Amino acid sequence: MQPIFVLVRPQMGENIGAAARAMANFGLSNMRLVAPRDGWPNPTAVANASGAGRLLDAAPLFDTTAEAIADCTHVYATTARPRGLTKTVVTPERAMQDTKARIADGERVAVLFGPERAGLENDDIAIANTIISVPVDPAFPSLNLGQCALLTAYEWRRQTVQAEAVRIDLARTDPATAVEVEALAQHYEDRLDEAGFFFPDHKAASMKQTLRNLWSRMPMTRADTQLFHGILRQMVRWKEKG
Repeated sequence: MQPIFVLVRPQMGENIGAAARAMANFGLSNMRLVAPRDGWPNPTAVANASGAGRLLDAAPLFDTTAEAIADCTHVYATTARPRGLTKTVVTPERAMQDTKARIADGERVAVLFGPERAGLENDDIAIANTIISVPVDPAFPSLNLGQCALLTAYEWRRQTVQAEAVRIDLARTDPATAVEVEALAQHYEDRLDEAGFFFPDHKAASMKQTLRNLWSRMPMTRADTQLFHGILRQMVRWKEKG
């Protein structure tokens, strides 16, 4: 189960397509449409969905917002403007945390997105349970339909898929083992020792320790160690030719 994105009286096919694309980016597929201004189906929406046209093909069409959410147990309304209505207002992150919990309990949750020109009307917001408000700059609070759908879909993905905060993509290689890093460190230490790099003698031990620490700090791959070995060998050959 997942939240239902309800596009209320969307005006431009481009933005409907952008919303579908945003949903597909983050694993959402349940869209409903309420009275699109330019009718439905809309070829411009399909063109701008960039491969997410299946969402549009499956999207049911409704005449009113009330009909579109009739089977839902909790409804969020997205808006950036004060509406003079007493409602709980949450961030997209908090909304999707709550949505995940509600869906796990068997509820059906919908998120309303308003038309591009002025957003949802008060009549739409009045039948929603909670308002989602993105913490944008008050001096420029306007988000288009695609942007708002993207932010909300992203927060849903964050709540449902564990993503690594940091990772290293290994390009056709493996991480270097401790033995391989040690061999590299010893190779450099031996050649630098022969070249008289560790001078004066009373600082040699400290310099070698610093160099070993440098190698251990680097996230080395097997290919990295082979490259560094090759560099040093070639430099030694070049020096010997001279």
